[in-house]
Amino acid sequence: MIKYKLNCNKCRVSFDSWFASSTEYEKLKKKNFLNCINCGSKNVQKSLMAPKVINKKIKNIEVHKNQKLKDIHKKLKEYQNFIKKNFEYVGENFAYEARSIHYDNKKKYKKGIYGTASDVELKELKEEGIDADVVPWIDNNKN
Repeated sequence: MIKYKLNCNKCRVSFDSWFASSTEYEKLKKKNFLNCINCGSKNVQKSLMAPKVINKKIKNIEVHKNQKLKDIHKKLKEYQNFIKKNFEYVGENFAYEARSIHYDNKKKYKKGIYGTASDVELKELKEEGIDADVVPWIDNNKN
């Protein structure tokens, strides 16, 4: 089997099509059996295509990238577990609670806090001199 990228000279649409062999493509072209999937025109020609060769080096690079992603995922999970154990979750109220701690010395948490805040809220906190950072969070339901 061989796959060619075909171009319609009438409507300029490009599309892929599979053939049993290059000889089979030539036979179908000669008999005028090839037509555009968009407009039906018989004025279709194959374009130049680069063959996709399986390269062991490329495959090793992909395996290496996948391993790096797994390592990053594992490290993020470790950070998340550390944060969950050592900080108090305040949910959507993060900006409010951060301001309460910053401006009201009476309000104390035994631990630091973490939660969610919008980009606007984070920008406002930074403008007020309240230190807040973003940590990428991986949903436990995802792999």
